[in-house]
Amino acid sequence: MDIGMRIFVVSALLFTVTADVYIVTMDGDPIISYKGGENGFEATAVESDERIDTSSELVTLYARHLERKHDMILGMLFEEGSYKKLYSYKHLINGFAAHVSPEQAETLRRAPGVKSVDKDWKVRRLTTHTPEFLGLPTDVWPTGGGFDRAGEDIVIGFVDSGIYPHHPSFASHHRLPYGPLPHYKGKCEEDPHTKKSFCNRKIVGAQHFAEAAKAAGAFNPDIDYASPMDGDGHGSHTAAIAAGNNGIQLRMHGYEFGRASGMAPRARIAVYKALYRLFGGFVADVVAAIDQAVHDGVDILSLSVGPNSPPTTTKTTFLNPFDATLLGAVKAGVFVAQAAGNGGPFPKTLVSYSPWITTVAAAIDDRRYKNHLTLGNGKMLAGMGLSPPTRPHRLYTLVSANDVLLDSSSSKYNPSDCQRPEVFNKKLVMGNILLCGYSFNFVVGTASIKKVVATAKHLGAAGFVLVVENVSPGTKFDPVPSAIPGILITDVSKSMDLIDYYNVSTSRDWTGRVKSFKAQGSIGDGLAPVLHKSAPQVALFSARGPNTKDFSFQDADLLKPDILAPGFLIWAAWCPNGTDEPNYVGEGFALISGTSMAAPHIAGIAALVKQKYPQWSPAAIKSALMTTSTVIDRAGRLLQAQQYSDTEAVTLVKATPFDYGSGHVNPSAALDPGLIFDAGYEDYLGFLCTTPGISSHEIRNYTNTRCNYEMKHPSNFNSPSIAVSHLVGSQTITRRVTNVAEIEETYTITARMQPSIAIEVDPPAMTLRPGASRTFSVTMTVRSVSGVYSFGEVKLKGSRGHKVRLPVVALGHRR
Repeated sequence: MDIGMRIFVVSALLFTVTADVYIVTMDGDPIISYKGGENGFEATAVESDERIDTSSELVTLYARHLERKHDMILGMLFEEGSYKKLYSYKHLINGFAAHVSPEQAETLRRAPGVKSVDKDWKVRRLTTHTPEFLGLPTDVWPTGGGFDRAGEDIVIGFVDSGIYPHHPSFASHHRLPYGPLPHYKGKCEEDPHTKKSFCNRKIVGAQHFAEAAKAAGAFNPDIDYASPMDGDGHGSHTAAIAAGNNGIQLRMHGYEFGRASGMAPRARIAVYKALYRLFGGFVADVVAAIDQAVHDGVDILSLSVGPNSPPTTTKTTFLNPFDATLLGAVKAGVFVAQAAGNGGPFPKTLVSYSPWITTVAAAIDDRRYKNHLTLGNGKMLAGMGLSPPTRPHRLYTLVSANDVLLDSSSSKYNPSDCQRPEVFNKKLVMGNILLCGYSFNFVVGTASIKKVVATAKHLGAAGFVLVVENVSPGTKFDPVPSAIPGILITDVSKSMDLIDYYNVSTSRDWTGRVKSFKAQGSIGDGLAPVLHKSAPQVALFSARGPNTKDFSFQDADLLKPDILAPGFLIWAAWCPNGTDEPNYVGEGFALISGTSMAAPHIAGIAALVKQKYPQWSPAAIKSALMTTSTVIDRAGRLLQAQQYSDTEAVTLVKATPFDYGSGHVNPSAALDPGLIFDAGYEDYLGFLCTTPGISSHEIRNYTNTRCNYEMKHPSNFNSPSIAVSHLVGSQTITRRVTNVAEIEETYTITARMQPSIAIEVDPPAMTLRPGASRTFSVTMTVRSVSGVYSFGEVKLKGSRGHKVRLPVVALGHRR
């Protein structure tokens, strides 16, 4: 018996070592597109932009049938105990995720009825004042009944790192009572420790998905929480940006930084946790979360997540289990906002590609937190620091961390990081300003400004200065709230000024030990933000186009990103046990940046559009957001983008549609767009079928649909933008618009393009009655081949004040 047990354990260990998670798609339609034909099972398919009726017995029976087929093929091919099925996907794609060996995966690949087998791959997180910046309190919320009705009865699903349900941004007490939500049927898990539900009337669903993470050996229940509890901070932050309660007091270290609000503060929150603090997540878990969210009845999906790298078996960016599942979600009427990625400012760094997804780039808004250090010689050095000032009209002695060590030879740590108070001489630091070095440890997260603050406080310092002596390209400096005066000097030349002044003012003996500290300084007030008219700008880190159609990085005939939204230094809820940002461990709010922060802005604003136009398709909502966006900043100039100069310094350049898509979101205009460019499931299939390089067999594998080539060219997909990656001679592109205003309106159509490409529109004007649709054409002709993209726009100006704009990008080639 004992020997048998040992053999069992060894074989189990061998299995876990050699097995991987694979996502398998099967013959036969998922619930969303099944039109009947199998004995005993009636059709469950929905029309484009129609919800799945999960209460229907037909849906329940067919779902069980698909799951039995998944179990049957695994049971027929493999011995029990040699594999583990993790999920059955039934609603948006027909398939399953299983933990099997590479040999078993190959057996599945050859099995009848199996269409594709993809090895699972990892995803990562794509890591307030913005309601005022976007005009929501004055221009948008009043039209829907005020902030206490903004987003009413709309459910936003978040596939992220969970939620901290005890935060006031998600509280349902002291609010107007919420009504029933008959269209949403999500589950609420209980906290395994307190046995209390994660839901209240604001949070209406809370589930977690970790089967693939467990199978891969990455999941640690002590750190990652086997529940919807946010162990990271990221999920709470994104949920609060989109749908957090209005008017939440934002206090840290005894100082108030305003009041926080989500874009749609009355919208409900549904949590689908599939990301975890140490390893990110796995596509098999994310697909299961999306499948469940659509089944439950969410209206909007917010995805601040993107792939680490493409699966090896995938040829095109548009067709893989992740994007195919999102295509199913959009077919079911769910609007999807996804972060563009944080690989900027370099071209072709997007991680969101498909036309059915709204891809969101990150902007810097008008608020900056600046501070200054005044030296004893009268020089004023600019920096950043969310901190109070030192006492007015007084200079403090400056002491360098390396000069106030108890024993410089005994420290195992980098003392200039100021992370450990016990290595310093408290008597020499007390009442003075401590100078610390901003080393690479701060960049990788092993050192934090929060710990510098703790060290300075423990030693009784009057304040601290963090000095940046060298900068690697891509290093991002964000101001961090501090309870004591503090400043980060990010400009290396200013840092050198400080170091030179300190060295000249400090006398030393022949061993280098300080005899007297004579350098002095004072720290300014960094608590009040400075508002800039140059906003918005495209953030340096925001991923850039052109979009790519395959993993050879060939350009796609589809513009991405789609739209720009605030994503730089965004205040929002945080969870006290969150570790995603070391400077905010233990805090209730965080000020962080990323396209992760931009996507939920669009998700929340989309909820406001959905509330006003509940019957609109996801494409109609996307069109309203894009065609009404702006390419002009607050100072009346064309948008600018942060970019690296030849010397690797950050500078500003004229932005292009590859930086911002259609432009920066304008919520009030989006609620009254005049015209929309609508599209449905057949249009998305037409785009796929006419994109060169995508085989009809591959399309049928993921969509169970034969190709229709009526669209002729992917540029004819009815997007609110135009992209032609290979323009030879002349090409005519068509677009179809629908009047969604309540009045007849006549539109004049004009177009302009950079000189190397000529552009014409036909007709020059058209009149549309309410609800009517008309088609117009855009013809582009190569005048000269420059080797770079040309940019332009098509404008439709209405007789009753509506303005509709489409960005145009094209790359001319010789015949």
